[in-house]
Amino acid sequence: MTPDFDVCIVGAGVIGLAIARQLSRHYSVLILEQADMAGSETSSRNSEVIHAGLYYPPGSLKETLCIRGRELTYPFCQQFDIPHQKTGKLIVSPSAAHPELERLQQTAKRLNIPLHHLDSQQIKQMEPEVAAAAALWSPETGIIDSHQFMQALQHQAEQAGALLVCRSQVTGAHSSGPLWKVDVETPDGPWHIHCRAVINAAGLQAISLMAALEGINTHTTDTSVHTNTRIPQLFPARGHYFSYQGKSPFRHLVYPLPEPGLAGLGIHATLDLAGQLRFGPDVEYLDQHTAFGPSRYAVSADLRSQFAGAIRRYWPGLDENNLHAAYAGIRPKLSAPGCPAVDFVITRSDISTPPIWHLLGIESPGLTSALAIAELIEKKLAAEIG
Repeated sequence: MTPDFDVCIVGAGVIGLAIARQLSRHYSVLILEQADMAGSETSSRNSEVIHAGLYYPPGSLKETLCIRGRELTYPFCQQFDIPHQKTGKLIVSPSAAHPELERLQQTAKRLNIPLHHLDSQQIKQMEPEVAAAAALWSPETGIIDSHQFMQALQHQAEQAGALLVCRSQVTGAHSSGPLWKVDVETPDGPWHIHCRAVINAAGLQAISLMAALEGINTHTTDTSVHTNTRIPQLFPARGHYFSYQGKSPFRHLVYPLPEPGLAGLGIHATLDLAGQLRFGPDVEYLDQHTAFGPSRYAVSADLRSQFAGAIRRYWPGLDENNLHAAYAGIRPKLSAPGCPAVDFVITRSDISTPPIWHLLGIESPGLTSALAIAELIEKKLAAEIG
């Protein structure tokens, strides 16, 4: 049987679009997205930060793909006129001898990432409104217009022949000889396509899609397992953002020290490309019903005092009345509350089937890592289908 496409990518967030751009140079590519448009969920609901790669466990996918992704993303933005700015960021500490400062400095040295220690006087010179005993200055950190980034990825993929079809939900897939038969539900009814390989980049739905596919063990909830026969459990976590009305007192990004276990990077101050200040995200674990329900992106104004308390730890001059509920996003976490963060999981289901790769738990630094993840998938696919 002749395949309809070489590759079917499920999910048109930033990861799916980056993979589509990469693969469409050599393969015929179909992208299936269940929403009305590409990039409208997790990929458009984040801090829009290009991370340097300092926070992640040594040798982890998060570390290696973040660093490689950063190295690819800045030139990509320059080449294709994607709005971005290498703002740099301050990682601030309430104490001058906090052990996390030393750990981050050692990580930066190991990875050859520029990072500079600042005392309280140097902090005041850089950001007069920031109160901290010490800080680390990361000049490689920046911001990006994530929407234009995704539009560029989509445009380049489509120029190379990729086809994006929205309002199309993949409900299952079955191996048929050397091909996959992919079942799709659309407003016009069900249909199916045959392809040589499937890439599951469905974000929050990636684990449920993996469970729906043929020949996978769906009975484990072990989140530490990274083998190709186990399905991890999803722990969706909402992060809220508040905007700040008025002129920003900051010229750079300002981050507290990361939370224990890397549950999050703390409620930090980021800027958009127009200079508008916003704060977030916090971490609120959700049950499955809420995470996929109609109010999943709600931001309660009642969170304002909680945000204000966290922000005043490094900006005591905050006027709480200028904080306004803005937006929220949901991270597809693989770690339970109180547990250390789990690495990205990029795994093949079953070597006896045609190629099918699952991308699970792609939370931060997913935006920074997108182009590097696309490179990795291309290498894995080329090794199997040429």
